[in-house]
Amino acid sequence: MKSSPSFHDSWFFIFFFFFLVVLSLIIFFVLKLRVLYCTCEICQAYVQSRWTSHFPNLCDWYAHLLKNSPTRTIHIHVLNNTITANPDNVEYILKTRFDNFPKGKPFSVILGDFLGRGIFNVDGDSWRFQRKMASLELGRVSIRAYSFEVVNQEIDRRLTPLLESVCTRNEILDLQDVFRRFSFDSICRFSFGLDPKCLELSLPLSKFAVSFDLASKLSAERAMFASPIIWKIKRLFNIGSEKKLNQAIKIIHILAREVIRQRRKFGFSDEKDLLSKFMTTISDETYLRDIIVSFLLAGRDTVASALTSFFWLVARHPVAEAAILHEAYKVIGLNKGPTSYEQIKELHYLHAAIYESMRLYPPIQFDSKFCLEDDVLADGSFVKKGTRVTYHPYAMGRMEEIWGSDCLEFKPERWLRDGVFFHENPFKYPVFQAGVRVCLGKEIALVELKSVAISLLRRFRVELVDGQEDKPRFSPGLTATFRDGLRVLVRARSSVSSQIINKNEKL
Repeated sequence: MKSSPSFHDSWFFIFFFFFLVVLSLIIFFVLKLRVLYCTCEICQAYVQSRWTSHFPNLCDWYAHLLKNSPTRTIHIHVLNNTITANPDNVEYILKTRFDNFPKGKPFSVILGDFLGRGIFNVDGDSWRFQRKMASLELGRVSIRAYSFEVVNQEIDRRLTPLLESVCTRNEILDLQDVFRRFSFDSICRFSFGLDPKCLELSLPLSKFAVSFDLASKLSAERAMFASPIIWKIKRLFNIGSEKKLNQAIKIIHILAREVIRQRRKFGFSDEKDLLSKFMTTISDETYLRDIIVSFLLAGRDTVASALTSFFWLVARHPVAEAAILHEAYKVIGLNKGPTSYEQIKELHYLHAAIYESMRLYPPIQFDSKFCLEDDVLADGSFVKKGTRVTYHPYAMGRMEEIWGSDCLEFKPERWLRDGVFFHENPFKYPVFQAGVRVCLGKEIALVELKSVAISLLRRFRVELVDGQEDKPRFSPGLTATFRDGLRVLVRARSSVSSQIINKNEKL
Protein backbone atom coordinates (compact mmCIF):
# COMPACT_ATOMS: atom_id res chain seq x y z
CA MET A 1 0.00 0.00 0.00
CA LYS A 2 1.45 3.38 -1.11
CA SER A 3 1.94 5.83 1.75
CA SER A 4 0.95 9.47 1.47
CA PRO A 5 3.59 12.23 1.67
CA SER A 6 4.55 13.08 5.22
CA PHE A 7 4.14 16.48 6.82
CA HIS A 8 7.90 17.02 6.69
CA ASP A 9 8.03 16.13 2.96
CA SER A 10 5.37 18.76 2.23
CA TRP A 11 7.29 21.44 4.10
CA PHE A 12 10.48 20.43 2.28
CA PHE A 13 8.84 21.00 -1.14
CA ILE A 14 7.37 24.34 0.00
CA PHE A 15 10.75 25.47 1.30
CA PHE A 16 12.50 24.28 -1.87
CA PHE A 17 10.02 26.15 -4.07
CA PHE A 18 10.44 29.31 -1.98
CA PHE A 19 14.24 28.95 -2.23
CA LEU A 20 14.06 28.70 -6.05
CA VAL A 21 11.88 31.81 -6.26
CA VAL A 22 14.24 33.83 -4.07
CA LEU A 23 17.30 32.52 -5.96
CA SER A 24 15.75 33.47 -9.29
CA LEU A 25 14.99 36.95 -8.05
CA ILE A 26 18.53 37.38 -6.73
CA ILE A 27 20.02 36.26 -10.06
CA PHE A 28 17.70 38.62 -11.92
CA PHE A 29 18.62 41.45 -9.57
CA VAL A 30 22.37 40.85 -9.98
CA LEU A 31 22.07 40.79 -13.77
CA LYS A 32 20.00 43.96 -13.70
CA LEU A 33 22.47 45.64 -11.37
CA ARG A 34 25.30 44.90 -13.79
CA VAL A 35 23.39 46.77 -16.46
CA LEU A 36 22.80 49.71 -14.12
CA TYR A 37 26.30 49.75 -12.67
CA CYS A 38 28.34 52.79 -13.67
CA THR A 39 31.86 53.72 -12.61
CA CYS A 40 31.61 57.47 -13.26
CA GLU A 41 32.33 59.72 -10.30
CA ILE A 42 28.78 61.05 -9.93
CA CYS A 43 27.15 57.60 -9.99
CA GLN A 44 29.65 56.19 -7.52
CA ALA A 45 29.11 59.14 -5.21
CA TYR A 46 25.37 58.47 -5.36
CA VAL A 47 25.48 54.68 -4.94
CA GLN A 48 28.03 54.84 -2.09
CA SER A 49 26.43 57.95 -0.54
CA ARG A 50 29.80 59.71 -0.63
CA TRP A 51 28.03 63.04 -1.16
CA THR A 52 26.95 62.98 2.51
CA SER A 53 30.47 63.88 3.67
CA HIS A 54 30.24 67.29 1.95
CA PHE A 55 26.54 68.17 1.74
CA PRO A 56 23.76 68.11 4.36
CA ASN A 57 21.06 67.17 1.83
CA LEU A 58 20.80 65.35 -1.48
CA CYS A 59 19.20 68.48 -3.00
CA ASP A 60 22.32 70.51 -2.06
CA TRP A 61 24.57 68.00 -3.80
CA TYR A 62 22.41 68.13 -6.92
CA ALA A 63 22.52 71.95 -6.78
CA HIS A 64 26.33 71.77 -6.61
CA LEU A 65 26.51 69.43 -9.61
CA LEU A 66 24.10 71.56 -11.64
CA LYS A 67 25.99 74.78 -10.85
CA ASN A 68 29.17 73.19 -12.19
CA SER A 69 27.56 71.88 -15.38
CA PRO A 70 28.03 74.20 -18.40
CA THR A 71 24.44 73.51 -19.52
CA ARG A 72 23.03 73.33 -15.96
CA THR A 73 21.97 69.78 -16.84
CA ILE A 74 23.39 66.47 -15.57
CA HIS A 75 22.62 62.77 -16.02
CA ILE A 76 22.68 60.20 -13.20
CA HIS A 77 23.26 56.98 -15.12
CA VAL A 78 22.34 54.55 -12.34
CA LEU A 79 18.98 56.29 -11.97
CA ASN A 80 18.53 56.85 -15.73
CA ASN A 81 17.65 60.39 -14.69
CA THR A 82 18.41 63.62 -16.53
CA ILE A 83 18.25 66.54 -14.08
CA THR A 84 18.14 70.18 -15.14
CA ALA A 85 18.14 73.66 -13.60
CA ASN A 86 18.02 75.40 -16.99
CA PRO A 87 14.87 77.58 -17.41
CA ASP A 88 14.87 76.98 -21.18
CA ASN A 89 14.75 73.22 -20.57
CA VAL A 90 11.98 73.66 -18.01
CA GLU A 91 9.88 75.55 -20.55
CA TYR A 92 10.62 72.89 -23.18
CA ILE A 93 9.51 70.08 -20.82
CA LEU A 94 6.46 71.77 -19.30
CA LYS A 95 5.18 73.67 -22.32
CA THR A 96 6.87 73.27 -25.72
CA ARG A 97 6.98 69.46 -25.69
CA PHE A 98 4.48 68.83 -22.91
CA ASP A 99 2.98 65.77 -24.61
CA ASN A 100 6.39 64.07 -24.82
CA PHE A 101 7.06 64.49 -21.09
CA PRO A 102 4.09 63.05 -19.15
CA LYS A 103 4.27 61.82 -15.56
CA GLY A 104 4.72 58.43 -17.16
CA LYS A 105 4.09 54.85 -16.11
CA PRO A 106 7.33 54.41 -14.08
CA PHE A 107 6.37 57.35 -11.86
CA SER A 108 2.77 56.14 -11.59
CA VAL A 109 4.03 52.73 -10.45
CA ILE A 110 6.26 54.23 -7.78
CA LEU A 111 3.42 56.29 -6.27
CA GLY A 112 0.53 54.11 -7.40
CA ASP A 113 -0.06 52.36 -4.06
CA PHE A 114 -0.23 55.74 -2.30
CA LEU A 115 -1.80 58.14 -4.82
CA GLY A 116 -3.69 55.68 -7.02
CA ARG A 117 -5.48 57.50 -9.84
CA GLY A 118 -5.29 60.92 -8.22
CA ILE A 119 -4.45 63.97 -10.33
CA PHE A 120 -0.74 63.97 -9.45
CA ASN A 121 -0.24 60.41 -10.61
CA VAL A 122 -2.09 60.20 -13.92
CA ASP A 123 -1.95 61.46 -17.49
CA GLY A 124 -4.42 61.58 -20.36
CA ASP A 125 -8.19 61.63 -19.92
CA SER A 126 -8.16 60.99 -16.17
CA TRP A 127 -5.83 63.95 -15.59
CA ARG A 128 -7.83 66.21 -17.89
CA PHE A 129 -11.13 65.31 -16.18
CA GLN A 130 -9.83 65.98 -12.65
CA ARG A 131 -8.09 69.16 -13.73
CA LYS A 132 -11.21 70.49 -15.44
CA MET A 133 -13.36 69.76 -12.39
CA ALA A 134 -10.88 71.35 -9.99
CA SER A 135 -10.31 74.31 -12.30
CA LEU A 136 -14.01 75.13 -12.48
CA GLU A 137 -14.26 75.22 -8.69
CA LEU A 138 -10.93 76.76 -7.68
CA GLY A 139 -11.26 79.51 -10.26
CA ARG A 140 -14.41 80.94 -8.68
CA VAL A 141 -14.11 84.05 -6.50
CA SER A 142 -16.61 82.55 -4.06
CA ILE A 143 -14.42 79.52 -3.40
CA ARG A 144 -11.46 81.78 -2.59
CA ALA A 145 -13.65 83.72 -0.17
CA TYR A 146 -14.73 80.42 1.39
CA SER A 147 -11.07 79.38 1.72
CA PHE A 148 -10.29 82.69 3.45
CA GLU A 149 -13.19 82.10 5.85
CA VAL A 150 -12.10 78.53 6.72
CA VAL A 151 -8.46 79.47 7.26
CA ASN A 152 -9.22 82.45 9.47
CA GLN A 153 -11.64 80.44 11.58
CA GLU A 154 -8.88 77.89 12.16
CA ILE A 155 -6.45 80.68 13.05
CA ASP A 156 -8.80 82.41 15.51
CA ARG A 157 -10.36 79.35 17.12
CA ARG A 158 -7.39 76.98 17.31
CA LEU A 159 -4.00 78.21 16.13
CA THR A 160 -3.92 81.44 18.13
CA PRO A 161 -5.23 79.88 21.39
CA LEU A 162 -2.67 77.09 21.06
CA LEU A 163 0.24 79.52 20.69
CA GLU A 164 -1.08 81.71 23.51
CA SER A 165 -1.10 78.70 25.83
CA VAL A 166 2.49 77.89 24.86
CA CYS A 167 3.54 81.49 25.59
CA THR A 168 2.24 81.30 29.14
CA ARG A 169 4.08 78.02 29.80
CA ASN A 170 7.31 79.19 28.14
CA GLU A 171 7.82 75.81 26.50
CA ILE A 172 9.56 74.78 23.30
CA LEU A 173 7.20 74.07 20.42
CA ASP A 174 7.75 72.22 17.15
CA LEU A 175 6.23 74.78 14.79
CA GLN A 176 6.49 72.43 11.81
CA ASP A 177 4.25 69.92 13.56
CA VAL A 178 1.77 72.68 14.42
CA PHE A 179 1.63 73.83 10.80
CA ARG A 180 1.08 70.31 9.53
CA ARG A 181 -1.84 69.86 11.91
CA PHE A 182 -3.22 73.28 11.04
CA SER A 183 -3.05 72.70 7.29
CA PHE A 184 -4.52 69.21 7.72
CA ASP A 185 -7.55 70.60 9.55
CA SER A 186 -7.90 73.42 7.01
CA ILE A 187 -7.70 71.25 3.90
CA CYS A 188 -10.15 68.73 5.35
CA ARG A 189 -12.68 71.46 6.08
CA PHE A 190 -12.13 73.22 2.75
CA SER A 191 -11.95 70.14 0.54
CA PHE A 192 -14.20 67.65 2.35
CA GLY A 193 -16.43 69.72 4.62
CA LEU A 194 -15.25 67.68 7.63
CA ASP A 195 -13.15 68.61 10.67
CA PRO A 196 -10.53 66.13 12.03
CA LYS A 197 -9.65 68.53 14.93
CA CYS A 198 -5.91 67.82 14.85
CA LEU A 199 -5.15 71.31 16.12
CA GLU A 200 -6.73 71.33 19.55
CA LEU A 201 -5.03 72.60 22.70
CA SER A 202 -4.21 69.01 23.68
CA LEU A 203 -2.71 68.36 20.19
CA PRO A 204 -4.48 65.02 19.66
CA LEU A 205 -2.70 62.65 17.30
CA SER A 206 -4.52 61.70 14.13
CA LYS A 207 -3.83 58.17 12.83
CA PHE A 208 -4.65 59.45 9.37
CA ALA A 209 -2.02 62.21 9.57
CA VAL A 210 0.69 59.93 10.98
CA SER A 211 0.03 57.30 8.32
CA PHE A 212 -0.01 59.96 5.62
CA ASP A 213 3.44 61.20 6.68
CA LEU A 214 4.85 57.69 6.66
CA ALA A 215 3.32 56.80 3.28
CA SER A 216 4.73 59.97 1.74
CA LYS A 217 8.21 59.28 3.11
CA LEU A 218 8.36 55.61 2.10
CA SER A 219 6.87 56.24 -1.36
CA ALA A 220 9.52 58.89 -2.03
CA GLU A 221 12.27 56.49 -0.92
CA ARG A 222 11.22 54.07 -3.67
CA ALA A 223 12.43 56.57 -6.26
CA MET A 224 15.85 56.75 -4.62
CA PHE A 225 16.72 53.12 -5.33
CA ALA A 226 19.09 52.59 -8.26
CA SER A 227 16.71 49.85 -9.41
CA PRO A 228 12.97 49.42 -8.70
CA ILE A 229 13.63 45.69 -8.31
CA ILE A 230 14.70 46.28 -4.70
CA TRP A 231 11.45 47.79 -3.48
CA LYS A 232 9.35 45.51 -5.70
CA ILE A 233 10.91 42.41 -4.11
CA LYS A 234 10.24 43.85 -0.66
CA ARG A 235 6.65 44.57 -1.70
CA LEU A 236 6.23 41.05 -3.11
CA PHE A 237 7.19 39.50 0.23
CA ASN A 238 5.65 42.32 2.29
CA ILE A 239 8.80 42.95 4.30
CA GLY A 240 10.72 45.93 5.67
CA SER A 241 9.73 49.39 4.49
CA GLU A 242 7.16 47.99 2.06
CA LYS A 243 5.32 46.28 4.92
CA LYS A 244 5.21 49.59 6.80
CA LEU A 245 4.02 51.37 3.66
CA ASN A 246 1.29 48.78 3.11
CA GLN A 247 0.06 49.18 6.69
CA ALA A 248 0.06 52.98 6.44
CA ILE A 249 -1.85 52.96 3.15
CA LYS A 250 -4.48 50.60 4.62
CA ILE A 251 -5.17 53.14 7.37
CA ILE A 252 -5.32 55.97 4.83
CA HIS A 253 -7.79 54.05 2.67
CA ILE A 254 -10.01 53.13 5.62
CA LEU A 255 -10.23 56.71 6.78
CA ALA A 256 -10.63 58.09 3.24
CA ARG A 257 -13.62 55.82 2.79
CA GLU A 258 -14.96 57.13 6.10
CA VAL A 259 -14.65 60.67 4.75
CA ILE A 260 -16.77 59.64 1.75
CA ARG A 261 -19.32 57.93 4.00
CA GLN A 262 -19.62 60.97 6.26
CA ARG A 263 -19.96 63.30 3.27
CA ARG A 264 -22.79 61.13 1.90
CA LYS A 265 -24.37 60.96 5.33
CA PHE A 266 -24.55 64.74 5.69
CA GLY A 267 -25.34 65.32 2.03
CA PHE A 268 -23.26 67.02 -0.61
CA SER A 269 -25.48 68.51 -3.28
CA ASP A 270 -25.54 72.02 -1.75
CA GLU A 271 -22.14 72.03 -0.04
CA LYS A 272 -19.18 74.31 -0.89
CA ASP A 273 -16.35 71.82 -0.40
CA LEU A 274 -14.51 70.33 -3.37
CA LEU A 275 -15.26 66.70 -2.57
CA SER A 276 -18.99 67.39 -2.75
CA LYS A 277 -18.55 68.79 -6.26
CA PHE A 278 -16.68 65.66 -7.39
CA MET A 279 -19.24 63.38 -5.75
CA THR A 280 -22.04 64.82 -7.87
CA THR A 281 -20.41 63.26 -10.97
CA ILE A 282 -18.32 60.34 -9.61
CA SER A 283 -19.74 57.23 -7.91
CA ASP A 284 -16.58 55.07 -7.94
CA GLU A 285 -15.42 55.08 -4.30
CA THR A 286 -11.88 54.00 -5.15
CA TYR A 287 -11.54 56.90 -7.55
CA LEU A 288 -12.95 59.31 -4.95
CA ARG A 289 -10.52 57.89 -2.38
CA ASP A 290 -7.56 58.61 -4.66
CA ILE A 291 -8.83 62.15 -5.24
CA ILE A 292 -9.02 62.68 -1.47
CA VAL A 293 -5.41 61.56 -1.00
CA SER A 294 -4.26 63.93 -3.77
CA PHE A 295 -6.12 66.85 -2.20
CA LEU A 296 -4.37 66.16 1.09
CA LEU A 297 -0.94 65.98 -0.51
CA ALA A 298 -1.53 69.28 -2.32
CA GLY A 299 -3.20 71.21 0.48
CA ARG A 300 -1.56 69.89 3.60
CA ASP A 301 2.08 69.01 3.05
CA THR A 302 3.02 71.82 0.66
CA VAL A 303 1.41 74.55 2.79
CA ALA A 304 2.98 73.23 6.00
CA SER A 305 6.38 73.04 4.31
CA ALA A 306 6.12 76.60 2.98
CA LEU A 307 5.06 77.98 6.37
CA THR A 308 7.89 76.17 8.16
CA SER A 309 10.65 77.56 5.93
CA PHE A 310 9.02 81.03 5.91
CA PHE A 311 9.02 81.35 9.71
CA TRP A 312 12.54 79.91 9.91
CA LEU A 313 13.79 82.57 7.51
CA VAL A 314 11.83 85.47 9.02
CA ALA A 315 13.10 84.58 12.51
CA ARG A 316 16.64 84.96 11.12
CA HIS A 317 15.86 88.23 9.30
CA PRO A 318 14.30 90.75 11.70
CA VAL A 319 14.47 93.60 9.16
CA ALA A 320 12.17 91.67 6.82
CA GLU A 321 9.89 90.89 9.77
CA ALA A 322 9.70 94.59 10.61
CA ALA A 323 8.85 95.44 6.99
CA ILE A 324 6.02 92.87 6.99
CA LEU A 325 4.55 94.38 10.18
CA HIS A 326 4.93 97.94 8.91
CA GLU A 327 3.04 97.08 5.73
CA ALA A 328 0.30 95.31 7.70
CA TYR A 329 -0.21 98.40 9.83
CA LYS A 330 -0.62 100.58 6.72
CA VAL A 331 -2.94 98.18 4.87
CA ILE A 332 -4.98 96.59 7.69
CA GLY A 333 -4.70 99.06 10.54
CA LEU A 334 -3.98 98.74 14.25
CA ASN A 335 -5.22 95.75 16.27
CA LYS A 336 -7.13 94.29 13.36
CA GLY A 337 -6.90 91.07 11.43
CA PRO A 338 -7.31 90.79 7.66
CA THR A 339 -11.00 91.06 6.88
CA SER A 340 -11.18 89.84 3.29
CA TYR A 341 -9.43 88.06 0.46
CA GLU A 342 -9.09 91.41 -1.36
CA GLN A 343 -7.30 92.98 1.62
CA ILE A 344 -4.81 90.11 1.76
CA LYS A 345 -3.93 90.79 -1.88
CA GLU A 346 -2.75 94.30 -0.94
CA LEU A 347 0.10 92.95 1.23
CA HIS A 348 2.76 93.13 -1.49
CA TYR A 349 5.84 92.90 0.74
CA LEU A 350 4.41 89.87 2.54
CA HIS A 351 3.67 88.30 -0.85
CA ALA A 352 7.26 88.96 -1.90
CA ALA A 353 8.64 87.48 1.34
CA ILE A 354 6.65 84.28 0.83
CA TYR A 355 7.81 83.95 -2.77
CA GLU A 356 11.40 84.59 -1.72
CA SER A 357 11.12 81.95 0.99
CA MET A 358 9.85 79.39 -1.53
CA ARG A 359 12.58 80.38 -4.00
CA LEU A 360 15.20 79.26 -1.47
CA TYR A 361 13.19 76.42 0.07
CA PRO A 362 10.48 75.22 -2.34
CA PRO A 363 7.94 72.83 -0.78
CA ILE A 364 8.54 70.44 -3.71
CA GLN A 365 12.28 70.49 -4.34
CA PHE A 366 12.14 68.68 -7.68
CA ASP A 367 9.59 67.18 -10.03
CA SER A 368 10.00 64.37 -12.55
CA LYS A 369 8.49 63.44 -15.90
CA PHE A 370 9.33 60.60 -18.31
CA CYS A 371 10.39 60.98 -21.93
CA LEU A 372 8.02 59.14 -24.32
CA GLU A 373 10.20 59.37 -27.44
CA ASP A 374 13.83 60.31 -28.07
CA ASP A 375 14.18 64.07 -27.73
CA VAL A 376 16.69 66.92 -27.49
CA LEU A 377 16.26 69.54 -24.76
CA ALA A 378 16.63 73.26 -25.41
CA ASP A 379 20.27 73.20 -24.23
CA GLY A 380 21.14 70.44 -26.70
CA SER A 381 21.06 67.56 -24.20
CA PHE A 382 19.88 64.32 -25.83
CA VAL A 383 17.21 62.44 -23.89
CA LYS A 384 16.58 58.81 -24.74
CA LYS A 385 13.09 57.32 -24.73
CA GLY A 386 12.15 56.06 -21.25
CA THR A 387 14.51 58.42 -19.42
CA ARG A 388 13.33 60.10 -16.25
CA VAL A 389 13.62 63.88 -16.69
CA THR A 390 13.70 66.05 -13.57
CA TYR A 391 13.60 69.83 -13.20
CA HIS A 392 14.97 71.10 -9.89
CA PRO A 393 13.42 74.29 -8.37
CA TYR A 394 15.67 74.02 -5.28
CA ALA A 395 18.82 74.18 -7.42
CA MET A 396 17.32 76.85 -9.69
CA GLY A 397 16.88 79.15 -6.70
CA ARG A 398 20.66 78.98 -6.24
CA MET A 399 21.72 79.86 -9.79
CA GLU A 400 23.51 83.21 -10.17
CA GLU A 401 22.58 83.61 -13.82
CA ILE A 402 18.89 83.41 -12.85
CA TRP A 403 18.82 85.40 -9.59
CA GLY A 404 22.11 87.31 -9.48
CA SER A 405 25.21 87.14 -7.30
CA ASP A 406 23.06 87.52 -4.15
CA CYS A 407 21.00 84.41 -5.00
CA LEU A 408 21.77 82.75 -1.65
CA GLU A 409 20.44 85.73 0.32
CA PHE A 410 16.88 86.14 1.56
CA LYS A 411 15.81 89.38 -0.14
CA PRO A 412 12.04 89.88 -0.60
CA GLU A 413 12.82 93.18 -2.35
CA ARG A 414 13.90 91.31 -5.48
CA TRP A 415 10.18 90.62 -6.14
CA LEU A 416 9.06 94.28 -5.87
CA ARG A 417 8.83 97.03 -8.49
CA ASP A 418 7.99 100.41 -6.88
CA GLY A 419 6.57 98.57 -3.90
CA VAL A 420 4.30 96.33 -5.98
CA PHE A 421 4.80 92.59 -6.31
CA PHE A 422 6.22 91.61 -9.70
CA HIS A 423 5.81 88.12 -11.20
CA GLU A 424 8.94 86.56 -12.68
CA ASN A 425 9.03 84.19 -15.63
CA PRO A 426 7.36 81.00 -14.25
CA PHE A 427 9.97 78.82 -15.96
CA LYS A 428 12.64 80.54 -13.87
CA TYR A 429 10.51 79.90 -10.79
CA PRO A 430 8.61 76.62 -11.29
CA VAL A 431 7.63 76.30 -7.62
CA PHE A 432 3.98 75.99 -8.69
CA GLN A 433 5.00 74.11 -11.83
CA ALA A 434 4.36 76.05 -15.04
CA GLY A 435 2.84 75.59 -18.46
CA VAL A 436 0.00 73.10 -18.91
CA ARG A 437 0.19 71.53 -15.44
CA VAL A 438 0.57 74.76 -13.45
CA CYS A 439 -0.83 74.40 -9.92
CA LEU A 440 -4.58 75.11 -9.82
CA GLY A 441 -4.56 75.69 -6.06
CA LYS A 442 -1.88 78.38 -6.20
CA GLU A 443 -4.14 81.30 -5.24
CA ILE A 444 -5.87 79.32 -2.49
CA ALA A 445 -2.48 78.31 -1.05
CA LEU A 446 -1.23 81.91 -1.10
CA VAL A 447 -4.35 83.06 0.77
CA GLU A 448 -3.64 80.49 3.48
CA LEU A 449 0.09 81.28 3.67
CA LYS A 450 -0.43 85.04 3.91
CA SER A 451 -3.31 84.74 6.39
CA VAL A 452 -1.30 82.57 8.77
CA ALA A 453 1.89 84.59 8.38
CA ILE A 454 0.37 88.00 9.10
CA SER A 455 -1.94 86.78 11.87
CA LEU A 456 0.89 85.10 13.80
CA LEU A 457 3.54 87.74 13.23
CA ARG A 458 1.27 90.51 14.53
CA ARG A 459 0.54 88.57 17.72
CA PHE A 460 3.74 86.67 18.42
CA ARG A 461 7.51 86.74 18.10
CA VAL A 462 9.06 83.43 17.06
CA GLU A 463 12.55 82.74 18.43
CA LEU A 464 14.63 79.86 17.14
CA VAL A 465 15.98 77.48 19.76
CA ASP A 466 19.77 77.07 19.75
CA GLY A 467 20.90 74.73 16.99
CA GLN A 468 18.08 75.75 14.64
CA GLU A 469 19.95 78.55 12.90
CA ASP A 470 22.12 76.52 10.51
CA LYS A 471 21.08 75.21 7.12
CA PRO A 472 18.07 72.87 7.57
CA ARG A 473 18.42 69.16 6.99
CA PHE A 474 15.54 67.51 5.14
CA SER A 475 13.89 64.13 5.55
CA PRO A 476 13.05 62.01 2.49
CA GLY A 477 9.52 62.71 1.30
CA LEU A 478 7.38 64.01 -1.53
CA THR A 479 7.56 67.48 0.04
CA ALA A 480 10.38 69.24 1.89
CA THR A 481 10.32 68.47 5.62
CA PHE A 482 12.79 69.71 8.25
CA ARG A 483 14.28 66.51 9.61
CA ASP A 484 14.35 67.74 13.21
CA GLY A 485 11.25 69.90 13.03
CA LEU A 486 11.29 73.63 13.77
CA ARG A 487 11.84 74.04 17.51
CA VAL A 488 10.96 77.55 18.69
CA LEU A 489 9.97 79.66 21.66
CA VAL A 490 6.85 81.73 21.04
CA ARG A 491 6.59 85.13 22.74
CA ALA A 492 3.54 87.35 22.84
CA ARG A 493 4.20 90.82 21.47
CA SER A 494 4.37 93.06 24.52
CA SER A 495 2.36 96.01 23.21
CA VAL A 496 0.47 97.20 20.19
CA SER A 497 3.09 99.87 19.61
CA SER A 498 5.62 97.15 18.76
CA GLN A 499 3.62 96.56 15.59
CA ILE A 500 4.08 100.15 14.38
CA ILE A 501 7.71 99.84 13.34
CA ASN A 502 9.63 101.58 10.66
CA LYS A 503 10.66 98.93 8.16
CA ASN A 504 14.32 99.93 8.50
CA GLU A 505 14.42 99.18 12.22
CA LYS A 506 15.19 95.82 13.74
CA LEU A 507 12.74 94.20 16.13
